[in-house]
Amino acid sequence: MEKVTPFLMFEGNAEEAMNYYTSLIEESEITRITRYGPNEAGDEGSVMQAVFSLKGQEFMCIDSNVKHEFTFTPSFSVFLTCDSEEEITRLYESLSDGGGALMPLGDYFFSKKFGWIVDRFGVSWQLNFPS
Repeated sequence: MEKVTPFLMFEGNAEEAMNYYTSLIEESEITRITRYGPNEAGDEGSVMQAVFSLKGQEFMCIDSNVKHEFTFTPSFSVFLTCDSEEEITRLYESLSDGGGALMPLGDYFFSKKFGWIVDRFGVSWQLNFPS
């Protein structure tokens, strides 16, 4: 079955990011990690390819073994609808630690409670609690 899967490219901290995200977000898990072995293109033990899910949405990621002139951009973000005000507040505080706010957590015309942040890994998140 064909599907669309977001794919995140990290520079050496893919496993740390996956562990962090799945520890914060309920109904999340790492389902597969393939690592580079000795004498392969990437650093031994780093993530060649991994699959994890956040609230049922599957993601793929890698540790790039090539240094690039680019990284993540806020123009592409993970949009997460939260089940409660407690959840959005907790995730906003946790994910913005070591990162930064693009839109502070607040009441906006389009949402009762919304916040947009960049986490410590450079990934952009839009957190929404609509009711």
